[in-house]
Amino acid sequence: MAQQPFLIGSGAGFSGDRVDAAIPVIAAIAAAGRGGAIIFETLGERTLALGQAARHADPSRGYEPLLSQFLGPILVPALEAGITIVGNFGAANPQAAARVVADLARAHGLSPRIAVISGDDMLDDPAFADSQLWEGDAALPDPQTAPIAVNVYLGARSIADAITAGAQVVVTGRVADPALALGPLVAHFGWDWDDLDRIAAGTLIGHLLECGSQVSGGYFADPGFKDVPDMAGIGFPIAEVSLDGSAVLTKAPGSGGRIDLATVKEQLLYEIHDPAAYLTPDVTLDVTGVRLAQLGPDRVQVTGARGHSAPDRLKATVSYPGEWLGEAGISYAGPNARARAELAARTIRERLALRGLTPRIRTDILGTVSVFDNDEGTLREHLVGPEAGDFRAHFAFGGDEKTVRAACQEVGALYCCGPAGGGGARIHVAPRFVTRSRMIARDKVRPKFDFLTEDRP
Repeated sequence: MAQQPFLIGSGAGFSGDRVDAAIPVIAAIAAAGRGGAIIFETLGERTLALGQAARHADPSRGYEPLLSQFLGPILVPALEAGITIVGNFGAANPQAAARVVADLARAHGLSPRIAVISGDDMLDDPAFADSQLWEGDAALPDPQTAPIAVNVYLGARSIADAITAGAQVVVTGRVADPALALGPLVAHFGWDWDDLDRIAAGTLIGHLLECGSQVSGGYFADPGFKDVPDMAGIGFPIAEVSLDGSAVLTKAPGSGGRIDLATVKEQLLYEIHDPAAYLTPDVTLDVTGVRLAQLGPDRVQVTGARGHSAPDRLKATVSYPGEWLGEAGISYAGPNARARAELAARTIRERLALRGLTPRIRTDILGTVSVFDNDEGTLREHLVGPEAGDFRAHFAFGGDEKTVRAACQEVGALYCCGPAGGGGARIHVAPRFVTRSRMIARDKVRPKFDFLTEDRP
C-alpha cells in the first residue's frame, strides 16, 4: 500500500504576518487525521538585527514579538492532532522563545517536548575571524565598528534529528528558510542526506511555503491584471508531499486567495538568484527542470527538482550598530498643494543649513514619484503633473542622535513656520542596524538541538 502524502503547511511568512492565518491551516491538516507539520518563517536579516538589539537591552527578549499571538490559537489543536510545529521565531533568543511556548502549553495542562536548535550564534567563535566578506571590502561599515551579532544560516539536519528524537515543537534561530520544511520531511520519510534530488525536492517545497501567502495570492494581486479573490481571508499554503519528493500545493477549503501556475511560478523564482544553483546549507537546488501542473482548483503539482552538493561555506548575517534614523512628514492638500509641499522641503534644507546641522537627508513629495526617485529628487524636478491634490513632504535624516532629533524637530515646526495648511505631522527617531553577509567554513559550524527542561534557566 502506497504511503500517504505528508501534510505540511505555513503559518507565517514574515515577522508581523497575520496572527490568525495558521488556524485554518491546522484545521485542514488535522481533518486529514494523520498528523503533519506547520512552519513559521518569521525571521529576516533586519528582524534578526532588531532581535539582537532587544536581547542586548533585555536578556529575556529577542525572540519574535508576536510569538504568543501566532501560537496561542493553534498550539493545543496542533499538539492534539500530532502536528509538529517548527519555527525560527526564536530569532536572537531561542531559549527564551521555547520557554514562552512551554508557558503557553502549561496554561492548557500540556507539556510538549520542545527542542531548541543552537549553533547559529557565532559572535564569540574564533571561526568568525577567518570568515570572508560576501559583498566585498567596500561594503563594510566603519572597520572599527564591532558587530553586535553573528548568526550563520544552519540547515535542516538538527531539525530533523530533533523531530526524530520526539520533539513536538522545534524552536530555531537563524536557519535557512527552506530548512524549516525540509527537517520535518526528512524526519517523516527517512530520506538519506546523500539522496540529493530528494533533499532538493524538500528544499523546493520549503522555498514555496516559506513566504506564506505569497504562493496563494499575497504580494501577487494586481486588480484587473492578476485578480485574487477574498484577500481578507487569504489561505496560507499546504503541501501534500509524497515519498518521492513530488508535492501538490493547496490551501484550506473555503479560504481566500488562489493557488495556480501563475502564483506558484512567482514564488518559485523569488530570491533564488541562479535558478540552476540556489545555494542552501543542505543542498544546491536546481529548479531549471521543475515542472508544474494544475490538477484542479487551487491544486498545483510540483516535480522535477534536482540537487547538487551543498556549498563548502555557509552564509552568516553580521549585525552592526549603525547611525540614527529620523523620519518626519507633513501633509498639504487642496489648490496649489504640491507647490506648498515643495516649499516645505526647501525650507527644511535651508533651516538645517542655518543651524549648521548636517545630517544625511532625503526629501520626497509623496503623491509624485517618491517610490522611484533618488535621494536628490532628480525625477521630481522634471515631473509635470497636477498642482492640486493631496501631497506630503516626507523627510529621512541620518546621523548622530542629537543631529537627527534636531532635524526632525524642524519638520514639526512647519506647523506655524511653514506653508499654509500643513497638517498631520509625524516624527519617528530610532537607532539603525546595519547587516552584512560573511561566508564561514562549513566544518567550523556545529549545530545541535537540546530539549527544554523544567530546571533549565
